[in-house]
Amino acid sequence: MLREQFIYNKNSRDPSPANRDMRVSGLMSVLGYGVTRDFAVFGVLPYFEKRLDMDQDGQRVTRSDRGFGDLTVIGRYTAYQSDAPGRTFRVAPFLGVKAPTGRDDARDGLGRLPSVVQLGSGSWDASGGVVATYQTLDFQIDSQLSYQANREANGFRFGNVTELDASFQYRLWPQIIGGGVPAFLYGVLEANLIHAQKNRSGGVADLNSGGTTLFLTPGLQYVTRKWIIEMGVQVPVAQNLNGTALKNNYILNTSFRINF
Repeated sequence: MLREQFIYNKNSRDPSPANRDMRVSGLMSVLGYGVTRDFAVFGVLPYFEKRLDMDQDGQRVTRSDRGFGDLTVIGRYTAYQSDAPGRTFRVAPFLGVKAPTGRDDARDGLGRLPSVVQLGSGSWDASGGVVATYQTLDFQIDSQLSYQANREANGFRFGNVTELDASFQYRLWPQIIGGGVPAFLYGVLEANLIHAQKNRSGGVADLNSGGTTLFLTPGLQYVTRKWIIEMGVQVPVAQNLNGTALKNNYILNTSFRINF
């Protein structure tokens, strides 16, 4: 399976006097391979364009960078599967490791770029979790619990992240399944509850980082036998962030998947 996902992330709700405006465009390339019927491996490599505009020393400055980020490799195993006519239920735990392939020491005329503008974290990080899926001919429900443990690099460490996701997909077309139907159109509603711990610099917690955000994502998904195209807008409906941490406006997601 090959998936190309485009994201546009805008963060400009700044409670600090710096009037920060952070924008990130990214292309996430995902390659998945089924080693066996139950075990699959995935590689994820992002390409980012990051830009941070802010007020500094009485003038408006821009800090930016672009290039490939950190490579993540994930293994997923279907530990439980229950099939019946017209439905299936599956539970699959996964483990992943993120390698520091993205540059984390970029500089510009003002000095070293802030950590949020760097393309990589500089650290080897681990993640894990479990995915549960229930699918029928009319709808599908997915849920996921994940945890990412981040390590320190160059005196800085991003906070660990816990995420709980749930997605409901309902078939909008065709209403009646018949022979020879080539494709399906689904309406999608997804919820993401994300909690990030505080970043640490030099062993000291950054009181203006981390917190909890709840996103809701309405979207559409068009499915054929060989490929899938989907899009959605991730909207923060609740943000409880620490100090002057920069709040999110929205995240636009579009993706294309092909099976081979």
